[in-house]
Amino acid sequence: MSTLSPTATPASSPTDRPVETTRSWKLPIGYAVFTVLAVVFFILLQRAGTTTFRLANPGDFFALPNVPLPAAATGIVVVLLLAIATVYAFVEVRASRSVPLWVTSVFAIVFVIGFLTWAAAGATIPLPGLLVGALGLSVPLVFGALGGVISERVGVVNIAIEGQFLAGAFTSALIASISGSPWVGLVGALVAGVLVSFVLAAFSIKYLVDQVIVGVVINAFISGLTGFLYSQVLSPNEESLNVGIRFPKIEIPLLHQIPVIGPIFFEQTVVVYLAYVAVAVVTFALFKTRWGLRLRAVGEHPQAADTVGINVTSTRFWNVSLAGAIAGLGGAYFTLDAVGPFTKDMTAGAGYIALAAVIFGRWDPIRATLAALLFGFASNLQNTLGAINSPVPSEFLLMLPYVVTIFAVAGLVGQSRGPAASGKPYIKS
Repeated sequence: MSTLSPTATPASSPTDRPVETTRSWKLPIGYAVFTVLAVVFFILLQRAGTTTFRLANPGDFFALPNVPLPAAATGIVVVLLLAIATVYAFVEVRASRSVPLWVTSVFAIVFVIGFLTWAAAGATIPLPGLLVGALGLSVPLVFGALGGVISERVGVVNIAIEGQFLAGAFTSALIASISGSPWVGLVGALVAGVLVSFVLAAFSIKYLVDQVIVGVVINAFISGLTGFLYSQVLSPNEESLNVGIRFPKIEIPLLHQIPVIGPIFFEQTVVVYLAYVAVAVVTFALFKTRWGLRLRAVGEHPQAADTVGINVTSTRFWNVSLAGAIAGLGGAYFTLDAVGPFTKDMTAGAGYIALAAVIFGRWDPIRATLAALLFGFASNLQNTLGAINSPVPSEFLLMLPYVVTIFAVAGLVGQSRGPAASGKPYIKS
């Protein structure tokens, strides 16, 4: 039997043709859109005053000085930097080269600095508080994005992240209230996420039902079920079944006193620390272990995986279940960390934003995590600007996270290809 080396290439033939590189102008066009917005707001509608960024908290090892930025001058500098980045992006794409990720990251940071300076002119922005709140809102999105990455990498589109969030939140609140332990509630959230994913896996893998339709139906069903149980069971018995038991914050000695990053990363609860671990473990396992290789093979070419002895159906089923367990942890964050008592539809569509983070992150755990952090930052920005009485309309602040999601997925992703077999049922021949 002959074997093929992964690095082997077939000999060229007279019919070979050079591969034409396809250019995608989405990224530079996205740059241009934000640059035009910067010109309109930061220059044409510029505001007088100075925005002060507070960097230190009481109790830090040392106090960092406040950073004052004049709104008008900062706006001009920001527009110039954005324009340079936009021209660079157009030049790179025209030459059929990709724009480095760090350029997009710097572009986003510069735009955000300009926007904050313009929106908060004459006020003070507590930067540590802004970033702590952003991380808190990002944690469930991180768990959901990791679950989405695993599920889609194995070939199943996980539209049901929202349902897994709700199931995890409801179950963790109920079980933690009955047992008096948030740890037991956390385990309950894992189980609830797995049970929801069982339904998704059974219908999409075994019965070959359209995965998107199954996911939407699951979300609607879980929303209705948890809403009914809340009104009929939890709400009348809040003192015993919906107490709102939460994990306490754990301060990492010394590290939590580092200015800016200390309160963000080292004054968190168990659920947040689990998110750090989950990102590292999923990233390593997906690309450095046999499990990850098999999972990606099933998601890219299930027939080829089947020919080398990989059970495609079993691999998909159990990895979709694992993805549901991780998403269930994201649901537990709402009740065991952020809010406490369960309320009807308390996840507020976070599962769909997590799915957008998967696409924006190009089905990579690290990129998806960064996308989740971006969406969390956009969500918390409305709280911060509202607290300082910013003139930005409240309606715009409320829709800001979803505007960022639309731009990220539709405008800034550029050319991205998901796993080849994602969403496609496999029928063994």
